[in-house]
Amino acid sequence: MNLAAAQTPRTGWHASLKLGFAPRAGRTALVERRQRGPLAVQRPFYPGDGTCHLYLLHPPGGVVGGDRLEIEADTVEGARALVTTPGATKFYLSGGQTAHQTQRLKVAAGSSLEWLPQENIFFPGALVRLDTVIRLEGDARFLGWEIQCFGRPVIDEPFDAGRADFRLHLERDGQPLLLERLRVTADSRLGAAGLRGLPVSGMLLAAPADKQVLDWIREGLAGTPAAATLIDDLLAVRYLGHSTEQCRRLFSRLWAVMRPAVIDRESCAPRIWST
Repeated sequence: MNLAAAQTPRTGWHASLKLGFAPRAGRTALVERRQRGPLAVQRPFYPGDGTCHLYLLHPPGGVVGGDRLEIEADTVEGARALVTTPGATKFYLSGGQTAHQTQRLKVAAGSSLEWLPQENIFFPGALVRLDTVIRLEGDARFLGWEIQCFGRPVIDEPFDAGRADFRLHLERDGQPLLLERLRVTADSRLGAAGLRGLPVSGMLLAAPADKQVLDWIREGLAGTPAAATLIDDLLAVRYLGHSTEQCRRLFSRLWAVMRPAVIDRESCAPRIWST
């Protein structure tokens, strides 16, 4: 049995974190931070363009069955925030209970949010449900990604037991732009879920985007296991392959290319990505 699973209380961790961003004195400030349980953030960083860079922390180091994590982030007009994580989130073997993680992001008109966590790793035997809801208002700008790794392909450990259920809802002014549901079980061997047996999948979303941004991105995707589509003003890039590192590098490069057009700011990577 995984040591982290054995040490977790039977009822699991119940944790929540509510973040609010607003413009203050020429830059964006973290004006609201309400937390319960083991979810936290480091102090904000400001790389020079006034955007608030924030690192999301989960001190236990992993998620097990019975854990419930709820994360909310809201921006108001004029705010510009970038949220990332210092490392991968690991979902460990479950003793029978499901781990739940819910993310609710609300981006007000005249503001931007970049949601760029590092990958989720699902260990064999994990039982997980992940829900992400993104609500954009007016001309809100959004850049975000999710990267999922089933098993540990680096050591040839397959996801041969367990279940992962993903739900994504993205809307603008109450009108859905993208609704997705993905359910992966050990019995499917990642195939029935449309993953062709490949252990790593990722999706990068950008709004608003246009045909010119799509053309730039497709040039950058040449020779990679990824593809891009444009749905109205929502750009979706999907990766399907063997390597979280490859996916992360690819998405980081695409983020740098499209950030000036989508977020109206030059590329400035979080410091944590270089450590």
